[in-house]
Amino acid sequence: MKLTLLAAFAAASLAGLAPTAALADPPQILVDSSTLSVESIMDGAQGAAAQSYLRRARAVVICPNVFRAGLVFGGEGGSCVMVARAAGGGWSDPAFYDLGGGTFGAQIGVQNAQVMMMVMTGDGLNALLNSQVKFGGEAGATVASYGTGVASGMSTNLNTDIVTFSISQGLYGGATISGSSLSYDANAEQSYYGTDLSARQIVIDMQGSNSGANPLRSTLARYGG
Repeated sequence: MKLTLLAAFAAASLAGLAPTAALADPPQILVDSSTLSVESIMDGAQGAAAQSYLRRARAVVICPNVFRAGLVFGGEGGSCVMVARAAGGGWSDPAFYDLGGGTFGAQIGVQNAQVMMMVMTGDGLNALLNSQVKFGGEAGATVASYGTGVASGMSTNLNTDIVTFSISQGLYGGATISGSSLSYDANAEQSYYGTDLSARQIVIDMQGSNSGANPLRSTLARYGG
């Protein structure tokens, strides 16, 4: 009976949140949603700390719609953009990534979150560019969430390569999902730029250019210099 009730709860919750998470956003919609997420996080309760980290960040990864659900088995997914700081202090056009993963354990619930990852070091940026970041598992970079051992004013002296900020809606009980990873979305990149480029070519070599990303780049410049 308990399992039946838990299943019914999860199914009802998924029915309410899944449509927005199940449909992959076209690249421009994802870029526009990422701009709104930056504003929400920077103007939110963690805004002062988020702006402090952004001013020092080498790059940022923005995931405007990360959907998490679990009933014993859990999983999450979402689309993200990565933007790196240019040599002159501005920001690159975005590279596109997918976030996904899952776990097993005592957990139940659903959650929809906006996530912004501040990439503080060159090692963290290289790990992302080389698809070596797996959250909660073996990774090419150390990742910490703001508020769990990472406080405002602290930086890379904590040996933290990536600091995450998030705003969430919904309820999720149990262990934090582990094993999630970021993977480069070459199809989204091809659709957005009309040519084949690697993430490194877009955010480091600045070879990607789409005027639709100008509001995102301007918003990052406004909050993070």
